[in-house]
Amino acid sequence: MADQNFKNPNGKGDVTLKECKLTKSINDYDSRSERIPDVDKNYVDFGIQFKLAQIIESKVKTFDNEIPIHIALKGHMGTGKDHDIEQLAAKLKYPYYRIPLSGEVRDVTLLGSVQLYGDGVGGTDSKWQDGELTRALRGPSIINLSELNAAGPEVLFALHSLLDRHKKLELPNGEVIELRNDSYIFGTMNPTSLRDYAGTQTLNKAFADRWVIWDKPFPNKEQLESIFKKRYPKLQKEFTDLIIKLAIEINNSFLSDDISVNIETPMSLRTVVERIPVGLDLYKNSSDPLFETWNNMVLPHVNPEDLDHYSTLWNTVVRNGPNLKPVL
Repeated sequence: MADQNFKNPNGKGDVTLKECKLTKSINDYDSRSERIPDVDKNYVDFGIQFKLAQIIESKVKTFDNEIPIHIALKGHMGTGKDHDIEQLAAKLKYPYYRIPLSGEVRDVTLLGSVQLYGDGVGGTDSKWQDGELTRALRGPSIINLSELNAAGPEVLFALHSLLDRHKKLELPNGEVIELRNDSYIFGTMNPTSLRDYAGTQTLNKAFADRWVIWDKPFPNKEQLESIFKKRYPKLQKEFTDLIIKLAIEINNSFLSDDISVNIETPMSLRTVVERIPVGLDLYKNSSDPLFETWNNMVLPHVNPEDLDHYSTLWNTVVRNGPNLKPVL
């Protein structure tokens, strides 16, 4: 197995981990192989992926997988939480299972259930069918239990023994699956606020105690600059400076406790580094490509009550976009 190096963005102390090597002896080798994500050549690690790699190194090398430490990333929509975990799996060549725990998910969806089938002679036969989590746990995997704080109580309870020192998942058919040493469980969640995310709730203390929760904030100015430099190295500074300033100002308003400036719609990372560059390309021949992009690619995603504030910030920060044809 090859080694992968994770650089410490703050200096010395890199982490080296071995890649996953799937063997064809695994029953679901083909389907599991297809779950290994592609490496995103534009991915920029601001320290979260390195810290996740540190956790794996500590669990394996120091504590011999005896201590159940599971990390959950908490942040607003579009901060890249799921992408961090997915790219960890991609770099280590692990099958990746993102399993949303939103309100409609039930324990049988995760664990599995007995299904009835026709027996071909007019009767029925029954057969156990694994749920999403059970399938993931039967082989090497990096599992992302996303939307942790949107899960129902029966789902949380079903996960208790898997996430604590027992490291076991008890299935309704009596089978018990142990957490493998080559399976790693992570989670993601939005902040618990009825203002921002309907359906989220405060995690009960018993379930929350099974996680170490790390905040994943919106990228700052320097981080956004590094993303644009890597993804769009040809895009003129006149555009990137304004885009970044708009994102910072809008997200500061979103996070503000001041009701006079507070808004409901942040500028997600998806908007900043995907929708806006696409818009600049679509409207590159217009007299003001950034203004057209703002109107057609950004504002349609904004809550109606926030439009006035978005317009105010546009007029304050930009007013008129660069008189240039964007180069992407």
